Amino acid sequence: MQIGIIAGTGELPGIVAGDAKERGYRVVVAALESLAPAGLDAYADVLQWVNAGKLGDLINVFKKSGTTEVIMAGKVPKSLLYKSKITPDMRAVKMLFSLKDKSDDSILNALAKELESDGIRIINTAAFSPHLLTPEGVLTEAAPSKEEWQDITFGWKIAKETGKLDIGQTVVVKGLAVMAVEAIEGTDEAIRRGGKWAGDGAVVVKISKPQQDMRLDVPVIGPDTIRAMVDVRARVLAVEALRSIIIDRKRLATEADEAGITLVGYKGPETAEA
Repeated sequence: MQIGIIAGTGELPGIVAGDAKERGYRVVVAALESLAPAGLDAYADVLQWVNAGKLGDLINVFKKSGTTEVIMAGKVPKSLLYKSKITPDMRAVKMLFSLKDKSDDSILNALAKELESDGIRIINTAAFSPHLLTPEGVLTEAAPSKEEWQDITFGWKIAKETGKLDIGQTVVVKGLAVMAVEAIEGTDEAIRRGGKWAGDGAVVVKISKPQQDMRLDVPVIGPDTIRAMVDVRARVLAVEALRSIIIDRKRLATEADEAGITLVGYKGPETAEA
């Protein structure tokens, strides 16, 4: 058995690689330069660092190793297109010029098609490592207050609409008002931006888009998310149950408890408390 991993930022690439190794897979990692974490060589049978703009090199890592199934693990910020020194190769340039727009869905679907054209299939991270999925329910010792549940329900509806438009997956709310909607800056910076307007007690809601392709862009929360909330004294994080990933759930719940943050796996308004 062999599995490939395209490694972006954060802890998820190492967690997925370690999970695959424990299950007997031969692990081939294409680690994106300046993004992927150190230490992946502890799990990888093949590890090659690749410039994020070199699509041809990325594909060749897997072709040369005979890898036909690949997992995308870790964030690859879209801001790289605008604020970096990355120079795309000709294959990446052609892909970008073929896009109808530069939304996340358009870019990721085009990338999937490029890989598939070389016989490389992207598989669902959550299906490969289902234990990483966010369970439903309150995950910390404290539960949301009635007012916080109202903000969760309100924020959920807003986030699903912005997600449908492929704008972002996170909203920050307080008192049934929107403080921030995630855009190109990503979840953590959206939390900081919204938290500055909200003051103490902001509620953060992160969802999967209605059209989410779980192979390409699974919503993930981890220690950085909690740190961003601590920075602005946000109070509640509600993340979509069974359609998102929590990095090291027990540790994250402990960190949230210590910071006075409530963590909830949420499936939608029909599950809200009265």
